[in-house]
Amino acid sequence: MTTQSANPRYRSERSHKAILDAALKLCLEQGFAKTSVDAIAKEAGVGKQTIYRWWPSKTAVLVEAINRLGATSVGFPDTGDIYADLRTQMVAVAEYFRTTESSTYREVIGAAQSDPAAAQAILDTLVTPRVQDCRRRLERAQQQGQIRADADLDDVVELIYAPLYYRLLLGTRPTAPEQVEVILNLVFDGLRPRTPEPASGVSGS
Repeated sequence: MTTQSANPRYRSERSHKAILDAALKLCLEQGFAKTSVDAIAKEAGVGKQTIYRWWPSKTAVLVEAINRLGATSVGFPDTGDIYADLRTQMVAVAEYFRTTESSTYREVIGAAQSDPAAAQAILDTLVTPRVQDCRRRLERAQQQGQIRADADLDDVVELIYAPLYYRLLLGTRPTAPEQVEVILNLVFDGLRPRTPEPASGVSGS
């Protein structure tokens, strides 16, 4: 009788998970720069060739590990209130940015500035799917007349999330859920549909 542990697919899945867990653990303990493929392999109990069979670099390993956690991909609710739904999702992101684990995300983004392949992996795996989710929710709100019909939704996505990433990457101030309310209040002053100005003029005699 074949046991689960003898099943090649099970062993592969177990090794895959062990590598991702090891990469996150080492990066948190000693930082991105000191984390190597050799160290990840040793921590995971696999051969280095196993890692390179699935990923081209340690950055690629960490990008998948971050994505697997799903910490930055909290889905958008659709309660019919775009302001409330954005607040719910953005507060979840802000809370993640306050955690120790978010330091790995910050370091991976930093490393990608000199590694085009890593930068593309971050865009493809972590950024673009989230942007698309947000854009779809904004499109529905736009169709419902909750935001201006002429608002460029790609610009809106950047406008509301840039302040969170600014604090995460530069550490100017702590990221906080309260920041979300400030961002949305500022943004929605410009996004609410405009009421046409009443026509003015001097009636002729």
